[in-house]
Amino acid sequence: MQLFRYRSADLTFYMKHLFGPVFSRRLGLSQGIDLLPPKTCNYNCIYCEINRAPQLSCERREHVPTSEIIAEIDTLLANKERVRKIDVFTITASGEPTLHTGLGRVINHIKEKTDKPVAILTNGSQLYLEEVRRDLQAADIVIPSLDAARAESFRKVNRPAKCSSDLETIIAGIVQFSNEFSGDLWLEILLVENINDADEDIEALKKAIAEIKPKRVQLNTVARPPFETFAKPLTRRRLEEVRAAIAEVYTGPVDILAGSKEAEDIDLSKEKVDTSEKISLERVESEIIEMVLRRPCTAAEIAGTLNLEAEDALEILVDMESRGDLLAKIHGDKMYFRAAKEHID
Repeated sequence: MQLFRYRSADLTFYMKHLFGPVFSRRLGLSQGIDLLPPKTCNYNCIYCEINRAPQLSCERREHVPTSEIIAEIDTLLANKERVRKIDVFTITASGEPTLHTGLGRVINHIKEKTDKPVAILTNGSQLYLEEVRRDLQAADIVIPSLDAARAESFRKVNRPAKCSSDLETIIAGIVQFSNEFSGDLWLEILLVENINDADEDIEALKKAIAEIKPKRVQLNTVARPPFETFAKPLTRRRLEEVRAAIAEVYTGPVDILAGSKEAEDIDLSKEKVDTSEKISLERVESEIIEMVLRRPCTAAEIAGTLNLEAEDALEILVDMESRGDLLAKIHGDKMYFRAAKEHID
């Protein structure tokens, strides 16, 4: 059996609902928790990184058993050395996590069992619901998205389901949650060229930001291969112009996420524990598939997250692409790998 070298001892952890930890541009070493079946969402965003058609839904229910998710969390928490290295637990989904009615129970369980912070990534569309705002109260960081504050642009970029609330209700819900939440609210805005980046779009967003009063604003653009090929990224110059415009009404930090340092720039030396550990090729390939099913990844990101030597990672990826397990695509100036259709269906 062919073996490959890990750069640290058994750092990654892929189960049915848990994945990673992965290196996040904004949160550090992030242990992911996925609450939903793939791409269960009330939006069908044109920039989505998940390469499959959405299962559009606005129904809040227990889409997967909460007890299963908590059991996996407990299995992870039993490994004290692994948990020590994690910076944050990030609750997300291959879709919209607030559609899961067990969200509050999962957050509270983590907070009861560990002192690690909990972050939630959400499209913000359900924050007008009192039950959702209540579920999120125990979190440390909530990052809702607001890609457009004009109805026309909202429909173009997020393509909400017919059952979704109107934009005015969504923005009002984010404002209300911001007023009630004692943790940190970071507002993410993802801009797509010629879709939601016109001057009138930025003016509408400025008004919304002034009402929401987030702790920080994070500007993003299409950084990875999107589901829709017509979704194009903004230039760095345009993102800087938008940041300057937002600063006219907002005094907090405005981060530009696109182009930030990613996994290939992170020093992993502090994580080295046992350079003699070996890992089977079969397990490595399985974990790579789990990674790229959630989002397209570069070879450097895969090497960094799975703690592989760079040359080993590249060798495996090239072989998997040649066999048809992976698809390679150049986006910007980087090569990304995503799962072939047979692994998606």
